[in-house]
Amino acid sequence: MMLFLFSLLSRRVINCFSALFFVVISLFSNTQVALAAASFELNPSSQPIVEFLRLHVPNQDRNAWLIAEQKSWEPWLKKQKGFLGRQLLWDPEAEEALLLISWASRTEWKMIPNEDIDHVQNAFEAIASDLTGREGINPFPIKSQGEFFPQ
Repeated sequence: MMLFLFSLLSRRVINCFSALFFVVISLFSNTQVALAAASFELNPSSQPIVEFLRLHVPNQDRNAWLIAEQKSWEPWLKKQKGFLGRQLLWDPEAEEALLLISWASRTEWKMIPNEDIDHVQNAFEAIASDLTGREGINPFPIKSQGEFFPQ
């Protein structure tokens, strides 16, 4: 009986120390995570940023899309302050394009007036409509867009 009580008491002591150990570890690790998160800016406006756009580009219209990009967005982007470069990627199975546009900073990118962007987009759509024979609509609608910070 005495051995049973000693065994039971030992288990409780071990369980208490184990629980205390995990509480202490949890407290300190959460503190470190909180301190690390507080010292890191999640979206600093002065660091490089990559804009992304996903477009629907049918197989038969791939060349029309590339020509419209080359004649409208490409020359305009090259003149923009903070523009670093871009990649045009295409998935023939999904009939989808992915545009990755690199900027020196989010601030420089967002300083471009919306009227200027609308003007270039209208030129792109006019060229694309003419090349695809689909007048009055954007033959390459945007499916999604967003931004990423390089790590």
